[in-house]
Amino acid sequence: MPENYELSAKLLAWYDVSAREFPWRIGPAEKRGGAISDPYAVWLSEIMLQQTTTAAVEKYFAKFLSRWPRISDLAAAADAEVMAAWAGLGYYARARSLLKCARMIASEFDGEFPGDKESLMTLPGIGPYTASAIAAIAFDRPETVVDGNVERVMSRMHAVTGPIAKAKRELRRCAERLTPRQRPGDYAQAVMDLGATICKPRSPKCESCPWRLNCKAFSSGLQNRIPEKTTKARRPVRRGVVYVGIRQDGALLLERRPETGLLGGMLGWPGCEWNDGEQARPPCAGAWKDSGRTVQHAFTHFELQLRVVTGKMPENSIPQQGAFVPAGEFNPADLPSVMRKVYEAAAPELNLP
Repeated sequence: MPENYELSAKLLAWYDVSAREFPWRIGPAEKRGGAISDPYAVWLSEIMLQQTTTAAVEKYFAKFLSRWPRISDLAAAADAEVMAAWAGLGYYARARSLLKCARMIASEFDGEFPGDKESLMTLPGIGPYTASAIAAIAFDRPETVVDGNVERVMSRMHAVTGPIAKAKRELRRCAERLTPRQRPGDYAQAVMDLGATICKPRSPKCESCPWRLNCKAFSSGLQNRIPEKTTKARRPVRRGVVYVGIRQDGALLLERRPETGLLGGMLGWPGCEWNDGEQARPPCAGAWKDSGRTVQHAFTHFELQLRVVTGKMPENSIPQQGAFVPAGEFNPADLPSVMRKVYEAAAPELNLP
């Protein structure tokens, strides 16, 4: 039993009436009715939620589950189809790991997720946090789940000063002392909900918090100063040129990016390396011109500026980079966000739909 059983019980009582509703979550009322969590749904949601908001994930989760309702279905899917379905969600290495993991579970675990953290961590794309979350939420194992919300809650509860980045071990120990053996899955979701809805980064709603009387930051009036903010370094700017070309028959010139690296495995427009903004020649002979438009896109570690060049080519054109895709086989929704921005910038020049 954790040191602060009373606190865990308080939080679970709050969660029983205040739990957020998500398509991947089995809520307290459903559990009381006998419903159990599907490990596949929990895993899928946890991978999608890495560095992505719940609002952005909900429609993707529903689309994936509708198209591939079982992990065996996902394991059998074509790479290109899964990457296209993931387009726009970002952090595309997650999609590649998703496929590898699904296939490993299908081939080595008879299509069933292992329930313990150690075994889960042997799977592609599953690290300590995700393994703990799946073990706790899907299998009710007493694992401690610590994300950014939980770190913020713990830092205020224990008045841990300084930036969170320097106090992660201490905050994990604080979280471990609170993790109960009873209902650990509900508790893991409860403490994350508390951070997301009550113990917010700005203007926490302390008056509604079930832990306010035990919170050291609240009792000291420091809830708006803890955790300490850190100054983020300005992201560097990278530049590039991207070529959007259309053949006389309406086919578009596209390329599949290499499996490794940024936007790995995704469909996109040919172009140069994102560093100096120049390329010696277009990817195919034709009538090319600068559109006068520049697309800007923010990645995690840098800002990208892409100069958009458009071109028209005869029907017998042979590209040196990329391949022509018939208009009827192309869907802009299959492009990652930055490449979709390029499409929208080029559309007026090429009379694209």
